[in-house]
Amino acid sequence: MTSIWNRANRQLRDLAVYEPGKPIEETARELGLDPSEIIKLASNENALGPSPKAVTAMRAAIESAQLYPEGSGVYLREAIAERLGLSRENIILGNGSNEVIEFVAHAFLNRGDEVITSEYAFIAYKLIAQLFDARTIETPTTNFQPELDEMLRAITPKTKIIFIANPNNPTGSLIGQKKIDNFLARVPDEVITVWDEAYFEFLDDPPDTLRYVRNGRNVVILRTFSKIHGLASLRLGYGIARPELIEVLQKTRQPFNVNGIAQSGALAALGDDEHLRKSKRVVDSGRAYLENEFRAMKLKFNPSAGNFVFVNVGDGPAVFKGLLNMRIIVRPLRGYNLPEWLRITVGTMEQNEKCIAALKKLLS
Repeated sequence: MTSIWNRANRQLRDLAVYEPGKPIEETARELGLDPSEIIKLASNENALGPSPKAVTAMRAAIESAQLYPEGSGVYLREAIAERLGLSRENIILGNGSNEVIEFVAHAFLNRGDEVITSEYAFIAYKLIAQLFDARTIETPTTNFQPELDEMLRAITPKTKIIFIANPNNPTGSLIGQKKIDNFLARVPDEVITVWDEAYFEFLDDPPDTLRYVRNGRNVVILRTFSKIHGLASLRLGYGIARPELIEVLQKTRQPFNVNGIAQSGALAALGDDEHLRKSKRVVDSGRAYLENEFRAMKLKFNPSAGNFVFVNVGDGPAVFKGLLNMRIIVRPLRGYNLPEWLRITVGTMEQNEKCIAALKKLLS
């Protein structure tokens, strides 16, 4: 029988599968342990878990699980918009912010088009471009900081989308306001610029990209409930853009793409400022602890603006495996062509201390 691959779209044959952080359950099975014995510092999750208010709201929402959700997420979009000083027409919900990336690709990418991103950027941008048979142009970084001038020089008539994560995952690098303003002043208006701000809430002095939405520029800002809100399992993110651009993206969205339980939990989480403040305090202190320990261990690391630290351990795969055998999951970065580096999520202080103790034992 002829292989079905001969009939499938050609770009799928070589499409890499995104590899998430190793799950706790899988590691527990492999090591013959109870899942509670495993520390996961691999996926930039909130170590405190979700807001108690969100948990209560989701439990209540389960009672109506037989009903379809509110299709366009009106109440959640209004709540998000109110916090941002925008209107609900500026907001689109996605099954994770990754789905909003797909919306943008569906709306603006055709075979042979070009997407620009920097090297070491979140790998999903490249995978989405390949899925649509578009070409990805990766521009260089300096000390893991994207070279925005190189991005501008890479623009051609085929360029449809520029993707920039700020802060960047996995490196933790942050682009400041002055560089953003200088860059967007020179990006042609026919190019869609996507600013992925999944870690926005962890910043002390975040740059303002919303001004470009208010000014009617062709920018899409991505944010998520997966990180500081601790709702990664719900898969809920959102895009922010001018109303006409959102109207285009809405045409690509499947009905009921965001489930009702997720919408209820996100609405409650959005109003729990105390949980956000507590989560940020845990990350601020934990990140400082990890970076100080890496400094003392003479390990090279990139100062991070997210809830994780990007650190050079020499042999990433070996150290990853060693930590795994010590019941600690971190993130190896071979898929980013960074085999010497690991990404370690900030956990509770107890988890951070156990990770450092294990790392010292492995590297001694």
